[in-house]
Amino acid sequence: MTQAGAASRAARRLLPRHWEQLRFETTSPAGADAFQVSGSTGRITIGGTTPGTQLAGLRWYLKHITHANISWAGEQLDLPEQLPGFEGTVTRRANVPHRFVLNDTNDGYTGAYNDWTYWERELDILALHGYNEVLVYIGADALYHRVFQEFGHTDEELRAWIAGPAHQPWFLMQNMSAFPYPVSRQLLEARAALGRRIVDRVRELGMKPVFPGYFGTVPPGFAERNPGARPLPQGEWMGLARPDWLDPRTDHFARVAAAFYRVQDEMFGPSTLYKMDLLHEGGDPGDVPVGEAAKGVEKALLTAHPEAIWVILGWQRNPPRAIVDAVDKRHMLVVDGLSDRFPTVVDREADWGDTPYAFGSIWNFGGHTTMGANTPDWVELYNKWRTKKGSTLRGVALMPEAVDNNPAAFDLFSELAWEEGDLNLEVWFRDWAYARYGARDSHAEAAWDILRRTAYGTTRADSWSEGADGFFGARPSLTARSAAKWSPKQLRYSAEDFEPALDELLKVPAGLRGSSAYRYDLLDVARQSASNRSRVLLPRVKKAYDAGDAAELDRLAGDWLALIDVLETLMATDSRHLVGRWVADARAWGADEEERDQLAYDNLSLLTVWGTRQGADAGLRDYANREWSGLLGGLYRLRWSTYFDELRAALAEGREPRAIDWFALEDRWTREPGRLATRPVGDTYEAAVRVRERLAATS
Repeated sequence: MTQAGAASRAARRLLPRHWEQLRFETTSPAGADAFQVSGSTGRITIGGTTPGTQLAGLRWYLKHITHANISWAGEQLDLPEQLPGFEGTVTRRANVPHRFVLNDTNDGYTGAYNDWTYWERELDILALHGYNEVLVYIGADALYHRVFQEFGHTDEELRAWIAGPAHQPWFLMQNMSAFPYPVSRQLLEARAALGRRIVDRVRELGMKPVFPGYFGTVPPGFAERNPGARPLPQGEWMGLARPDWLDPRTDHFARVAAAFYRVQDEMFGPSTLYKMDLLHEGGDPGDVPVGEAAKGVEKALLTAHPEAIWVILGWQRNPPRAIVDAVDKRHMLVVDGLSDRFPTVVDREADWGDTPYAFGSIWNFGGHTTMGANTPDWVELYNKWRTKKGSTLRGVALMPEAVDNNPAAFDLFSELAWEEGDLNLEVWFRDWAYARYGARDSHAEAAWDILRRTAYGTTRADSWSEGADGFFGARPSLTARSAAKWSPKQLRYSAEDFEPALDELLKVPAGLRGSSAYRYDLLDVARQSASNRSRVLLPRVKKAYDAGDAAELDRLAGDWLALIDVLETLMATDSRHLVGRWVADARAWGADEEERDQLAYDNLSLLTVWGTRQGADAGLRDYANREWSGLLGGLYRLRWSTYFDELRAALAEGREPRAIDWFALEDRWTREPGRLATRPVGDTYEAAVRVRERLAATS
């Protein structure tokens, strides 16, 4: 399908009652991507260099002229029958060429089993927000399956080696393989078909797919089937077998890479952007000089695609100077995951030898349901770094580990690449509330000003980029400091200052409560308020236990479980927060009951035990904890009630609490979670009121 009319078709999907009043035109100004918006009542004209930039113009119009909002988490479209016109023409140019979106982990933590209905809307929304480079990993499992059959490996061997869809991102990053079950041919074929459909739409919208490149992953026994090959064992990662790494300096590597890119082109078409991270999180180069390995990887890529850019993640010590100094910097882009994380990050040109890079944010790890982002850092640093003398900042990179959350952060970060100057956060959040709910309202503005100063007012001064998760999703302990091992150990703002935002949102007039945008925000703020309270309650539980006060322990345990119960009721009102939907989505891809059970475990285990007992105990369990219906009322309540029972028994019997085999409990629940709701029930507003009442009762 050609690009002609692509923006109009997207507008029809997004605005089915108003799309005919929009006229999209393709323009060809010199230089950067740009859009122009003008029009009279009922006839709005939007010009742009691509369908995607035209849709970015539509978003500008919706926000600033109609005061409407479309996000990946709720929308507000209370539009007049005739779209309003305005005087003059508004023009915006992208201030960077690269507007990259999605994390390597996205297909795991956002939803490995999302279907085309999901992806069609997601791509429309990414285009609407001005992104032009989209990471696409779906179908890469089928690619590996096809390629290595050319090198002597059997269908059955490869299907046992490739990770399940939920765990595929870590297979592609060379962290792990062969977990949790062999994949079926029908599953590989279905994922390849969806991947092709996604990349076709990405191109139709004028965006570019970013594909996984080849950097040396090979199956076990590769050298036996290919004499003279030099694979280097990579050991284990979190109790899971890492794939071997083929020496990129060798002819065998060149042959595999050539086959990889040839088959990839056949399956998904070519691109100019390929994502690769050598020796990710503990990979072992052995006796291979890293710089020489990088040259081999680059040579294979540019042989297949001479205009290609190697996209590499800026994370921890990646990329090392040995890599960036070895390659042609004109063919590399670092998507920086630490721009808003560490205060020690001050000069990326020096860090990476003037390699082009994109200013990035990872405000979410594992799909945590925490609100917040370091927005002051974004508005302080982005233009400062972009405009400084000798800057090599050439893009933005939106990379939360799971998307469809933090809609305010999504909108704000997306606007960085299209603004002509610095943003004023106080004004921005006030205008956000206007478009988000459709009218000026003092309570909505007050709520979002509180959120601006608390959850969205944090900075990288404390070396974190995400909010602290709550304790309801933690493995029970009186000394818990976070649910996920690598999450902040304390709240990064005042819970007492945050909670009044819930009161203000509940006071928003009834006429502004009808949108999914309002309901999402109310649910999120109510959930966060209750989640924060867990950090207040747990020290009290510990104090009661340490004092041997059984009555106080009973009372506080009751408060704790009551908060979990009202949270369960709240989250059950929204389909996006149902773990039952997560499981059902996975089961829908199975061809028979056995495969459906396996896919359900693949998907659900990612949120609970993650992998093996060894990996869970090392810290992977609850890495992707989230306050969802079904998890709260299921696993999380089960764990805490089990723990409280043991604390009570220990006090009554005058002994130390007995150790509980949490992995056994968690894995058993993951395999047999019982009946999980797949449809929402109840009213979000009423449930939020009950949360507020419960918070008052436990203060």
